Amino acid sequence: MKKVLSVLLFATLLITLAACQPNVSSESKGEEKQGTSEHPLAGKKIALIMQINLGTFSAQYIEGVKEQVKKFGGEVQVFTSEGDLAKMSSNLDAAINQKFDGILLDHGTKEALQSGVEKAKEAKIPVVVFDADVESDGVTVLEQGDQQMAEQTLSKLSDELGGKGNIVKIWVAGFAPMERRQVAYQEFLKENPDIKEVAAFGAATNNTALDTQAQMEAILKQYPKGEIDAVWAAWDEFAKGAVRAIEAAGRNEIKVYGIDMSDEDLQIIQKEGSPWVASAAVDPKDIGRVQVRFLYQKLDGEETPQTVKLEPVFVEKEQLPEETITTDQLSEHIDGWGASEQGYSDELKKLEASFES
Repeated sequence: MKKVLSVLLFATLLITLAACQPNVSSESKGEEKQGTSEHPLAGKKIALIMQINLGTFSAQYIEGVKEQVKKFGGEVQVFTSEGDLAKMSSNLDAAINQKFDGILLDHGTKEALQSGVEKAKEAKIPVVVFDADVESDGVTVLEQGDQQMAEQTLSKLSDELGGKGNIVKIWVAGFAPMERRQVAYQEFLKENPDIKEVAAFGAATNNTALDTQAQMEAILKQYPKGEIDAVWAAWDEFAKGAVRAIEAAGRNEIKVYGIDMSDEDLQIIQKEGSPWVASAAVDPKDIGRVQVRFLYQKLDGEETPQTVKLEPVFVEKEQLPEETITTDQLSEHIDGWGASEQGYSDELKKLEASFES
């Protein structure tokens, strides 16, 4: 009886040990892994550090970042800085200390970010920047065609004014894209001496559109009907505030020409009788997607350009349908909008396809 029990106990032990052994498949024998979890680029933790998260443009930009990282099997943590550059610098240090696999920077200044970017490089954490004046070997900086966008909107403004009139400029210093747009604006004034700037203002605040509206209302009181022909707004938050002030004052003879485009902006432009008649922009979701692709190229050990320019498109009210649409549908009416392929590599396409299967 003891012998029988011993044999049974030994057999049970063998079965238990066999059950605990790993399942050796063709994947563990060196064959190509078909699932997603074993891909060296899967499961990456990405930090998105923003100078300011404001309005629907920022919301759609974040959406594009998250969408692309998810398609690559990673996850994103967003650090917002409420416009505080010291806090943005601290957020960058925090992301480095927390050992994120990659870092995305949105706006900011060279003074606030350069030191942190160098620390990230020392820690072997790749960095890709959007719209900040950072210069460092191996760090790719994305920028919109800012001068081109300014030129497109100002050219349309001039054409519709017949090359003569009074305009208001809404702009703010201290942001790399704004400075590039200002270069085009100054050149425009030189080339169009019969177009006069009668007022200029602008500030990036926690409620830029509302503050812009209040300032524009004061200007409209200062300059009665017939003394302002158009507004050039170098940011969509400025354009929104200007439009609301113009509508509230019943001054729809004043036309607004803006830069940037979001779902909210598109609704305002499409509204019947809206003074906002044109805007130049890059799809904010595409900006996020392209920035992520270049970061993942770096994670894959690929060389990436020092500067990447995102091509803008020009959107005019008269090109849009009567029914309200979103920016996801804008490509049906505006050539070149959305669906950018910039930043893709063959390896990234394979990685994305593996998560679709």
